[in-house]
This record gives sequence, structure tokens and C-alpha cells, in this order.
Amino acid sequence: MRCLFEPRLVNEAFGDPGLYVDFRDERRALLLDLGDITALPPRKLMRLSHIFVTHTHMDHFSGFDHFLRVVLGRKDSVTVLGGPGFADQVEHKLRAYTWNVVHRYEVELKIDVREIETDGRGVRARFSSRSGFERESCAPLELSDDVLHDEPTFRVRGRFVDHDVPCLAYAIEEKAHVNVAKDRLAALGLTTGTWLHELKHSVLTGAPGTTPIEVKWRDREGEHTMTRPVAELRHLVMDIVPGQRIGYVTDLRYSQANVDALIALLAGVDLLFIESVFLDEDADHALRKNHLTARQAGEIARAVGARSVIPFHFSPRYQERSADLLTEMHAAWSGASSAPGAH
Repeated sequence: MRCLFEPRLVNEAFGDPGLYVDFRDERRALLLDLGDITALPPRKLMRLSHIFVTHTHMDHFSGFDHFLRVVLGRKDSVTVLGGPGFADQVEHKLRAYTWNVVHRYEVELKIDVREIETDGRGVRARFSSRSGFERESCAPLELSDDVLHDEPTFRVRGRFVDHDVPCLAYAIEEKAHVNVAKDRLAALGLTTGTWLHELKHSVLTGAPGTTPIEVKWRDREGEHTMTRPVAELRHLVMDIVPGQRIGYVTDLRYSQANVDALIALLAGVDLLFIESVFLDEDADHALRKNHLTARQAGEIARAVGARSVIPFHFSPRYQERSADLLTEMHAAWSGASSAPGAH
């Protein structure tokens, strides 16, 4: 199944946490966490429409300045979302610089900041380069349960876990996936292209049958273009199946309350990215630091029913023992390790 998302960690497992989620066939991406992002080239940063921050410890938020420097004067808008106090923290970062010339830039940068409170309320603020990034208050966010962002083809959900500070865990969910009948496509002499993405989007969003689709394809006789309504092309869609679900979990202590929150958010997730900071032999230290051991991460992955797991955020103390972290996590996830993980 060709999914909408192409997720990959920003850094290797010992680097700052961060997940870059590219969209297939679109010039767009999402970013989860904003620590050291220098591994991402400017073209990838320019694709970002939304950035979701778990919490504002430095290794999750210090990259805001780098991002701003790259996109300023080149990108027109971005939405950033975080937990309690986030709008004030973004404002403080912006106020730390002198903006006496930025209003002259041809491309205006608008930053839409969304702050989620632990009681479910939402705060919103805007900052524009035209006004030297002075804060503009907005109407409060209207949230539905744990849905933090919602579009026709995907949604982002989030729930708080405890890291001694509130920390957001995220689920990115493709609402549905469209399979195309390749034999019907070949019978018409057509090839795939951006037009097929437009058709899929129209079908998923319930567009009227009269909606025009510009079909472009190439064969031995050259390039061709024709326009046909969705109703005429819909038969190319073979079926609609549930879409891909991705989980991103980092910076939390092992507790039943946290496990329950993650089960509610991530039950049956297709791909889980989860911190595995310490080995279980150092579980007492992990508890003091409010982080997971690899074994606890594996037990959480098993509890939520994750189909695939990628651990990250390894402590540098294990630079020579990364294989041990992986083995411990996978053993707990598979059920080979059955002793309780809480300490």
C-alpha cells in the first residue's frame, strides 16, 4: 500500500529527537519537535506547513531560531503547536531579536502559534514579519477531544504524558487510503501522475462528480492532456481502506497513567517512534530523569499493539551499546521479556 506519509527521524538515535514527515506527491511536510535540525537542508524546511512540539526542553525547541533564519523572507506561513505557555515562549524568542528591516522583505512570514492547555483549552496567537513580529491575539482554539489538527485527508491527535512537565505525545493519522485499479488504468492507455493524486483527493473528500480533473500522461507518441470529470474517472478507484497511523512518543516516565494515555491515543498504530533512553539495568536512574528504559518502551509498544517500532533518543552513555538498547526494546515488544517494566 502506497501511503500518504514518508516519516524519518531527523537525527540518528543518539541525536536530538525529531521526526520529519514528508507527504508523497506533495511539496509539503510536517515536523515533530524542533531541536537540532541542521541535518535538514533548507529545501526540506521550506516544505514545512506545521511543526508540533512535545515540550520546550532545549533538545526539543532550540532549533526554532535556525528554522526562522532559513525561512525568513522566503516562506509565507507556518503553524507551530505546543503545550502550556507555548505562545509566550515563541513570543520571547521572537522578541530576542531586532526587527527594524524585516518589514521590507518581499515575502511576509506569518507564524500561527497554537497552545494546548492540559484541560483541553486552546490558545492562539499570530506573529507577522510585517509588524516586526508583534503579537496579535486571536480567538481561542476550538478543539474536539484530542484532535489538534484536522484536514480532509489526515488529522493530528495528541495527549499529554508526564515528564515532570506536561509533554505531548502525537498520533498522525491518514484518514483513508485509495487503491487504484491498475488494469483499468492500463486499459485506458493512461499512466500515473499528479492527476491521479488529485483524483484520489477528490474521491476521499467527497468532491462533486462534475469536478474537473486535468489528466496528463506520456506515451510513445509524446505528452497528452485531457480534462474529465471526477464521475467519469471514479471507476479507476478500486477500494478505500484505512490509512496509515504513526505515533511519536518521547520524554515521559513509566507509569500506568502514561501507559493508559498512550493506549487511548495509539491503539493499533502502524508505526511507533518511541524513546528508549536507558537500559533497564539503569531503571532507577531513568525514573529520576523521567525517561523510559528500552524495555519499558518495548512494553508500551506491545501494550498499544504497535505493528512496527523505531526506538530513538538513546542516552550518550550507551554509545558503544546501541545494539543492547535495540535488543532489549524488541524483546519486550515481542513478549520475549515478560517481567514488569515499572520500577
